[in-house]
This record gives sequence, C-alpha cells and structure tokens, in this order.
Amino acid sequence: MTRTARWNRYWDSKSRNYDREMQFLDRKLFGDSRAWACGQATGEVLEVAVGTGLNLPLYPDGVTLTGIDLSDGMLAIARDRAERLGHPVTLKQADAHDLPFEADSFDTVVCTLGLCAIPDDGKALREMARVLRPGGRLILLDHIASSSRVVRGLQWLTEKVTVPMAGEHFLRRPLGKIGDLGLTVERRERFKLGLVERLVARK
Repeated sequence: MTRTARWNRYWDSKSRNYDREMQFLDRKLFGDSRAWACGQATGEVLEVAVGTGLNLPLYPDGVTLTGIDLSDGMLAIARDRAERLGHPVTLKQADAHDLPFEADSFDTVVCTLGLCAIPDDGKALREMARVLRPGGRLILLDHIASSSRVVRGLQWLTEKVTVPMAGEHFLRRPLGKIGDLGLTVERRERFKLGLVERLVARK
C-alpha cells in the first residue's frame, strides 16, 4: 500500500470520530474561527478539504457552495449532513493538488484545518490561487508552527508520529507561500501561543 493510500485509509477510518474530536478542539483551541472563515465567503465558493461538512451550516445564505475532499468516508458524512440541513452543496471527491476546475472559477476559496494534512501544501495553495477569479479571496484557518520555541519543540516531536501515520503536519506556515501566488494578504491573526492562524488574501 502506498503512503498516500495508507493516509486515505486512515482518514476514512477517522471520519467516524472526527466530529467529536474537532468539536472539542473548536471549543478549546480554535474558538469561533470556523464561523469567522465561512462568514466572509461570497459568491461561488469552493471549500477545499471539506471533511465531514462541519462548516456547512456556517456559510451565509446566497453563496453557491462546492466542497472537495479526498476521503470517501468524510464525504459520506458531509453528504448526510448537507441533506439533513437542507443545505445545497456540490460535493466531489478530488485531490487538492489537482483541482478539477477551470482557472478563475470561484469568488472565494476556503480551507479550514486542511492544509496541515495535504501532502504538498505549496502545490495545493497554487491550485487554490489558480481557481480564484481576479479580485477573489482565499480564506485560510489552520494550526501552524507556534511562536513559542518550547511548543515548537513539542510540535516537532509530535510530527515524528503524525506525519508517517496520517500525513498531518504541525510546523507549517502557509503565510510564507502566499506572496509567490499573486495574492495580497489583507488580514492575518495569530493566537493561542501562535498555534492558530487565520488569514485572508485577495487575488
């Protein structure tokens, strides 16, 4: 089994407990960050790494929403959630490294807590920028390398387990890759010892 296939199998199995784990982390670490990210989406919206669809009820009325994820297990739960909510959304299995959309297709691209587990985050960000229309916004939320040296050391140790097991990274900084994509950072916030970053950039 290839490493990517093993990671996909891991996330498929993890989908059963994902909501419970993330709801705990949202309360303790991320706060209102999901609502912050989704509340700024306008027009035609793409959510990359939509997961189980935890963000679905947080989008404003009037947006046209498409969500992609690589995990069948995650998407099955997202489809059930969308049906229960009566929330219109197009959900597709797709790879963030090679988004199945034409350039300049979306007004907003959202990725919350997904870049940490995408193998090549730089390539995924390039794809997100490609499918954004001129004037469109990229909205990111993720856990990143802490501003505390002690915490970064713990993150480094944690990655020794999480990267081989699930491809999950803790020391990434998406901000450093935004400037090369033709995007201008309009807003950036860090909190919880610099562990959490919220970012808005415009094409």
